[in-house]
Amino acid sequence: MVIKQLFLKHKGGLYTYRVHDKKLDSYCKENGFNSLYTYLQGIFNKCPNEYFNTGPRSSTLKFKLVDDLIEVQGHEVSLLAKYGLENNQFRFNDNHSKVQVFMLENDKNTVAMEVPIWLYPNELGCYESVFRSKEVLTGHIDLLRIDDDKIWIWDYKPNANKEKYAPTQIFFYALMLSKRTGLSLDKFRCGYFDSNYAFLFKPQDKFLERLSKQRKLF
Repeated sequence: MVIKQLFLKHKGGLYTYRVHDKKLDSYCKENGFNSLYTYLQGIFNKCPNEYFNTGPRSSTLKFKLVDDLIEVQGHEVSLLAKYGLENNQFRFNDNHSKVQVFMLENDKNTVAMEVPIWLYPNELGCYESVFRSKEVLTGHIDLLRIDDDKIWIWDYKPNANKEKYAPTQIFFYALMLSKRTGLSLDKFRCGYFDSNYAFLFKPQDKFLERLSKQRKLF
């Protein structure tokens, strides 16, 4: 097993960025995601840590943007979460790490966890009206999976069925990773989950159009 890790001290705590080299190399070559491979490996050499200590964070966004969620009970990621909570019960103190590390080590499709990402103000037309800031938007993706020729962005939420704004948070994760890799949004899929439920959606440009219209109302 070849897992590389990097400790990142960012606003909100200490994040352990981990990548499974063998799976990442295999899936990126197989699916033509060379820019994703370059981006994920490049973080080990240079992560712009200064972006992550000030400015808006995707996890704090409190508005609704996505309304076409698919709810699934018994999804494979929910089963993996259940196994992770059980198997890593005494290995880690927090449930996020229990689930994330288990999936990275045991799920054939999970290639990375706690992935740092960012969006520059000039990459979104309504940036200042949305984020009330001129600083860089940042975030950390809980889990990246490559499955069926798509890059899946997953966020572990202990009470997934009670989440109101998680889809907005995860949509911006997809947008940020799309910008950083140069891959179109069509190559991404999004979801959040716990050990019982998973909620899935396809990130689309129409969400940005909807966002722009919403912001004009303020």
